[in-house]
Parts: sequence; structure tokens; C-alpha cells
Amino acid sequence: MPAQITKTSSYTAKDIQVLEGLEPVRKRPGMYIGSTDASGLHHLITEILDNSVDEALAGHATEIWVEANEDGSASVKDNGRGIPVDKHPKTGTSALELTMTKLHAGGKFGDTAYKVSGGLHGVGASVVNALSDWLEVEVHRDSFAWVQKYKRGVPEWPVKKTDPVKDTGTKTTFLPDKSMFTTTEWNLKNIEDSIRNRAYLIAGLTFHLKNPSGLTKTFYFEGGIKSLVAHNNHEKQTLNTVVYFKKDTDDISAEIALQYNDGISENVESFVNVIKTPDGGTHLTGFRIGLTRAINDYAKKIGLQKEVVDAITGEDTREGLTAAIFVKLPTNSIQFESQTKTKLNNPEAQGFMAQLTNQGLNTYFEENPGEARKILEKVTLATRARLAARAAKDAVLRKGALEGSSLPGKLADCSEKDASLCEIYLVEGDSAGGTAKGARDRKYQAILPIGGKILNTERAHLDKIIKFEELKDLIIALGAGIGETTNIDKLRYHRIIIMTDADVDGSHIATLLMTFFYRHLPQVIQNGYLYIALPPLYKIQLGKEIKYAYNDEEKDKIVSEINGSKFTVSRYKGLGEMNSDQLRETTMDPETRTLKQVTIENAEETDNVFTTLMGEDVPARKKFIQTYAQFASLDI
Repeated sequence: MPAQITKTSSYTAKDIQVLEGLEPVRKRPGMYIGSTDASGLHHLITEILDNSVDEALAGHATEIWVEANEDGSASVKDNGRGIPVDKHPKTGTSALELTMTKLHAGGKFGDTAYKVSGGLHGVGASVVNALSDWLEVEVHRDSFAWVQKYKRGVPEWPVKKTDPVKDTGTKTTFLPDKSMFTTTEWNLKNIEDSIRNRAYLIAGLTFHLKNPSGLTKTFYFEGGIKSLVAHNNHEKQTLNTVVYFKKDTDDISAEIALQYNDGISENVESFVNVIKTPDGGTHLTGFRIGLTRAINDYAKKIGLQKEVVDAITGEDTREGLTAAIFVKLPTNSIQFESQTKTKLNNPEAQGFMAQLTNQGLNTYFEENPGEARKILEKVTLATRARLAARAAKDAVLRKGALEGSSLPGKLADCSEKDASLCEIYLVEGDSAGGTAKGARDRKYQAILPIGGKILNTERAHLDKIIKFEELKDLIIALGAGIGETTNIDKLRYHRIIIMTDADVDGSHIATLLMTFFYRHLPQVIQNGYLYIALPPLYKIQLGKEIKYAYNDEEKDKIVSEINGSKFTVSRYKGLGEMNSDQLRETTMDPETRTLKQVTIENAEETDNVFTTLMGEDVPARKKFIQTYAQFASLDI
């Protein structure tokens, strides 16, 4: 039966809404900066910062200053040419005002002002302006200072010519609009990481970062991406010196630096015109193709067994690989997937990178046969381990088990079948597991007790992992597979919650579980499915009234509020000390619990932390503990 149409309203030209000026940005900010959370907030600084970096790429700036101010605003200043302030021939408006108030107005569309630029669409400065409560630009050029201030993207006055100056450059200061963002608090570490990445990419460019208290850090690297790779491997045992090669043409140029370590994870950073591309793209695909081809060719050349050569995959060639690839394309031809520039789409970059990588590695292998053999030994070891893991997995995890037909006996599963509604608690110990089973909502909450400290999977291959009983049960319960056969769409729970005691042992078990997910099921973290439960540390009882505190500050606040009354404060040593009702109320009821979502904000730093804490380098771990021990809260 056809759907019935009810004519209750008209749809005419008057219903078409036209957004003027910067209104589209304020209406749909996520289209321009990706999101309105902390990531989108910091994208504002990135947009202004990259305008200054573009001046350096064009050969007109040598220093950039970034400052997080006490009032919540941020400033970016460079010693470049300064944004033009003269009247635009077509509009009669100052070029500065056009740049700051009109979408797709800027010097990056042609190939005269900027041949290579991080900015693509000419919307960066104007978008920041639109999403700021206020923004002020001061330009030094033509022997004078020129100033204009804006309120939520609207000029408060025409561009003003002020004092005589001898230098040149642009300074932009802005205060993010609180009504546009879920947070407006600057994360200095996030800003520092962005600056450091750009300092590695552009030799000779100096960055200064000043925090609200006045402390200034300076970043300057002579070695470029070679220094970046060495830095990312500084906590690891390396197999070769950093390999570096580059190629320049009129249409595209690229630099590649790589080095292998004795770990099992891959850490490849890719950049296009100084913009980091976390989602990769054609340049990364080309690099991987060239890498696999060069290693296969060398394996054949030195007479490696055919069955081994034929079994080598791209995944094997990237085990233990740390690399940085930096591609520069003409501004008017670059194709990013979106304004946030996380993925490159230029098809010509793939062939160029594949050829450059292949040729560069062929030359390196010829000139450094000793290091080449170490790399090949690493790759073939990865190949054999992968084949062994596949065989062991086939023997241990039958197809039916992965599909949930043979779930672990100790799993208390939920009845709901929609994974998006289901959650599983990974609980430390059988005792706490029993309490959690009594506290759960059987419809959507599953419980899997984890007995003791599990295998450290930082450097473990799959054959060892799936032979470890606790991890085997976990893999089967989750249902998404492991290794090559991982299918995140088959995951049976979209909230995987680690719930351990609030003591040193509990923290260790939680770290071991996070290591497993980070190294072997990263899709769980990438999709936002991994959480940490936060059980209370204290129970404060006043008569029949019970209050819970999750940290010392909360406890002190509650105690101060009931000061003078007779009360007791109990410190929970473990989950098993709570009864089911208490555990449900404090830690498992969605209405009252507190969960921390596990996310990856900085892949390189996260990789280094896991390597340091869970790897075999004892001196590095000791140094880390000594450095950060002052910040730890221990239950002694």
C-alpha cells in the first residue's frame, strides 16, 4: 500500500534559507573543523599556525611564536611578509578583511603567492574568525602596522593604519566562542605536539611556544624527518641506521625516512605540505607498495627460499617499522578528502611514492648489505610467526567459536543481541566477578572474570596469545576474531569495560588489558568501544545515609560538609568488598556510574609509553618511573 501524503504545508522559494558571509560556519561548524569537541577547538590554532608555516615554505618566514594566554585566547605570530592590506581590485575591500571574513578568499588558489601550502580551500582564517568570540589581526608591512578586530566574524571597524614599524609579519589573536565548543580549555601538550611535528618537517624554522604562566619552549630541528624517526625510536632497540631519500620534480616532491626496531608494531607518520594525515591516503599506499616490492626483490636476489619469499606480505614488511613520509604538492592541485585534511586523494602521489621508495631502498640495500640482511631477517621472522600464529589459531579457535557457538563457560552473557546496546565487564578475579554478576542487568550487561595478571602482549605474537587461556576466552567472547581475520563488525559488545581494583595490582591488570587491545585489537579503541570503570575509593556513612567518594578530594569535601557529626570512612581495597547493590549503584548503573573512555590522542606518544612500560628495556622503564613517581597515588 503506498504511503499516504498529507499536504499540510507549502515548499516554495521563501523556504530556501541563504546563509550570508560566515553564517554557514557557525551553523555547521563540524563541516569545517571536523568536530566541536577538544579536537575541533585545537584545529583553530592549527589553521592559523599553518598560515604562518606556509610563509616559511614560501621562503619568507624564519620564526613563529604561539602563545596560550591567561584569558583563554591564543596568539600566533610570524615574521613573514604580512597579509596584504591594500584594496582588492574587484571588491574594493582590504585584502586583510577579505581573508578574515570571506570563505574561499586567500592567496592559495593560484600558484603565485604559495606554490606549496598546508592551506587548501582558503577558509582557514575566516573559519577561525567565525568560531571566535573575538579575533584581532595585526599586520606589519609597508613600514606600518595595520589592525582590524572582529566580533564573531564581523568587523568592528575598517582596517586601521597605526604606528610605523621596521619589521614584517602577521599576529592573530582569538578567543574561541564558548557557545560553539564543548570545551574551550587549551591542551598545551596537544599544541606542543603540533608544533614539534612542523619543526621536524621544516629545517631552519624556529617555533616558540609560551604558556599562560610565561614559560617558553623553543623547537628547532636540523635533521628534519630523520630526526623525527630517530626520536620515535629512541626508546627502542634499532636494527639499522635511519634510511633517508628524497626526490623533487616540478609537480611533486617527497622525503622518506625509515628505520626498523626489534618490536612488532608499525609506526608510520605521513604528511602532506606539513599537514599530518592520520588517515593516510595515496602517498602512504604508494610507500607501502614500494617497501614491499623492494624487500621482495632483495629477498629473491640473495637467494632466499622461494616458499618464504612467496609468503612475505606487506604486513610482514612493516613489523617493527618506524617511518616518516613527507610529500609536497602544488597548492592548486592538492586533493584532500575534506577540509580537516586527514587523508590525501591525489592519484599521482601513489605511483610517485611507490617508485621513490622502491628505488631508494634498492640503492640502500646494495650499499648496506649488512643492515639489509638484518631487515630481511626481521621480515622473514614476522612471516614465519604469522604463519605459525595462523596454524595455532586454526587449531585453537575453530570457526564456530569465533561466531559465538562455543562461548567460555565463565562468561555470564547478556540476553540482548544488538551489539550497540551490549556491554561486557572484564572483572579482576572470580570473587569480584561473582559480585558483578549479581549487580548486572542481565539484559545488556555481560561479565567475564579475568583470573590474575594476563600475558604481557607488548611483544607477543598471536600464536602465544591464543594459547593463553584468559586471552583466548576474551577473544572468543568478543567475537571479532584476532589478527588477519579481525572483523570489528562482528564485535558482540560496543562497550568493553575494564573493571579492576583501585590498587597497584588492579592498575597493572588494567594496563595489561589495554596493551592487548592497543597492540592486537586496535579497532576496539579506534571505534571508541573501550572504557575503564571507576569504582569508588571511599564509603562515608552517617547513620543510614551512605555517600561514595571516587578520590581524596571528593572524600574531603563530603567530610567537610558533615563535619561535627558522627560518621565513618571506609577505604575500599577491592571490588569484592562491595555487595552487589553497592557495586551496581556506584560502578555499573548507567545512571550513576562513571566511565573513562580510552582514546588515542597522540599515536607516537602512546606507542612510546607502551614500549617503555611494557617492553624489555628495564633502564628506560626505571627512568620513566623515577620521573613520574611524584605524580602517582599509591595504596600503601
